[in-house]
Amino acid sequence: MALPCSLNRYLLLMAQEHLEFRLPEIKSLLSLFGGQFTNSQETYGKSPFWILSIPSEDIARNLMKRTVCAKSIFELWGHGKSPEELYSSLKNYPVEKMVPFLHSDSTYKIKIHTFNKTLTQEEKVKRIDIADGQRELIESYSVKKRHFIGNTSMDAGLSFIMANHGKVKENDIVFDPFVGTGGLLVASAHFGAYVYGTDIDYNTVHGLGKASRKNQKWRGPDENIRANLRQYGLEKYYLDVLVSDASKPAWRKGTYFDAIITDPPYGIRESTRRTGSQKEIPKGIEKCPESHVPVSLSYHLSDMFFDLLNFAAESLELGGRLVYWLPVYTPEYTEEMVPWHPCLKLISNCEQKLSSHTSRRLITMEKVKKFENPDQYSHLLSDQFLPYQGHNSFREKYFSGITKRIAKEEKSGQE
Repeated sequence: MALPCSLNRYLLLMAQEHLEFRLPEIKSLLSLFGGQFTNSQETYGKSPFWILSIPSEDIARNLMKRTVCAKSIFELWGHGKSPEELYSSLKNYPVEKMVPFLHSDSTYKIKIHTFNKTLTQEEKVKRIDIADGQRELIESYSVKKRHFIGNTSMDAGLSFIMANHGKVKENDIVFDPFVGTGGLLVASAHFGAYVYGTDIDYNTVHGLGKASRKNQKWRGPDENIRANLRQYGLEKYYLDVLVSDASKPAWRKGTYFDAIITDPPYGIRESTRRTGSQKEIPKGIEKCPESHVPVSLSYHLSDMFFDLLNFAAESLELGGRLVYWLPVYTPEYTEEMVPWHPCLKLISNCEQKLSSHTSRRLITMEKVKKFENPDQYSHLLSDQFLPYQGHNSFREKYFSGITKRIAKEEKSGQE
């Protein structure tokens, strides 16, 4: 598709955190609102100053209504490395675009932003501030202020980034198969999507049991996922949350969801579990009666991601997105370890450091092919299958690193 011949140029002021997540978020949002990210866009790596060519001001405004990685956007009239270059650039800017802002009774303000240096008044770059990003969402949706939280409740900023990577929009149906306390549902509902989730933990789904907050022993009657959405005026977007095992989806075959956004358990603070069967009960344990709910068994990470990708390939609409976290042991990580599926295209892969030896990667994939039965086992034929199984030992490697660090600190303290 050909791009419009005249694109407006904008200066985007980025936040200096979650650096790897910024570009995938901006690309996703431009695509969502009818723009396109091209190679001509100037993103400058770690710099907070990006120059984007955007078809219209409406798209720029819509971008800023969603992004949590950018602070502000400015219509760019001119730029340069010296006052002379700036002056020359401004002279070449179309006068008709400046006229609406040059009346004698017009007011204006100048904002100065610097990166790794201080600018004098003479070095100001004249820009028109047209919109601010949604950074305030991080504070207003802070987990600390939320009714219902758990040990692994997702940070508000990252929840909104995940929704943006998933291109969540009004009237979408968004699903989280490892819903926990529902933080990812809250972020998607904020953008007008109807939300649904499942979790294997009965107490978490129903808001029962011990509280996660300090000085509070038991959860109260208003501590549940629905109450979290009600807290932010989003209850109308709540479809339901069920107790269910992600390894055995209770769904008819079909496409139901516009996005699947989730944070599977890694086996660190929350165990990786699935329901077992009579055949899988370990030897030495008397078999349960047929009417009994099967015992809980360990759920290997490689199996979990295999099931998740297969489920997404089956249940996502074409063009729908899967966004999830993949824990990795950093010294052994390679890109071949990222799970793949023939129906899903990798869109982005962003790292968040957890420790000196571990991290988690935010994986975004898009459904590009209709699911067929042979696709279910295609990963077994891939050269990536063995590296893919390496995730199963993540828990042991995570704690081995902590043990080594403690031993090193104790040794240093004795010297």
